[in-house]
Amino acid sequence: MRTAIPPTLVAALCVLGSMAQDPPKPKPAEPAAQTKPAASQESQTPGAEPASVTAADPSKMAAAAPNVSVKPAGAGVDTKNYVLGAEDQIFITVWRNAEFSGSHMVRPDGKITINLVGEVQAAALTPEQLGDAIKERLKKILVDPDVSVSVTQVNSKRYFIEGEVKKPGEYKLVVPTRVLEALVNAGGFQDFAKQSDITILRGTTRLKFNYKAVIRGKNLEQNIFLEPGDIIIVK
Repeated sequence: MRTAIPPTLVAALCVLGSMAQDPPKPKPAEPAAQTKPAASQESQTPGAEPASVTAADPSKMAAAAPNVSVKPAGAGVDTKNYVLGAEDQIFITVWRNAEFSGSHMVRPDGKITINLVGEVQAAALTPEQLGDAIKERLKKILVDPDVSVSVTQVNSKRYFIEGEVKKPGEYKLVVPTRVLEALVNAGGFQDFAKQSDITILRGTTRLKFNYKAVIRGKNLEQNIFLEPGDIIIVK
């Protein structure tokens, strides 16, 4: 005589059988965390990024670059020989006394005004002479003041080149300049320039300059030093 199997037992046996045929798949292991290779003790600085990162970052490259001093526009002026004039821009430095230091423009009357000092004549003096004059005035206020004057922009002395040159226009007369040098500064001549018939206007005076003769060593007296306001005309 057969004994009937309860339905619940049949269901349990079916579940066990399916589990035996298809065992549960093991969960794949997670990949190990990647670690950066440790920098050598000699090259690693606490709190600093690796050198390769800094080299690739332009902002960090700029931050790491050394300070570069930029020369002002009048840095080539000889402070012992250049004579100041109206509209020249200068900078006065009084060591450890910022209240007397600063930028000044020589006024049309040739003077500047310094804090707590008053008006000082600047035109017709060299920057070095002006520094000495300011120093004498400051001795009434300071003990052994250290004063220096530099020219940051030349505006009082200019010459002009017009006509058949590569770069006509206005030029600063910062250092003593002869006609030949001025023509070189202007980039040379245009193709059809009359190189043997150049005129220099100096007030009401007309001076001649023969470029072809001068470069051959002739008529060298024509290669004069320019003066403020001179106009070179190349036809």
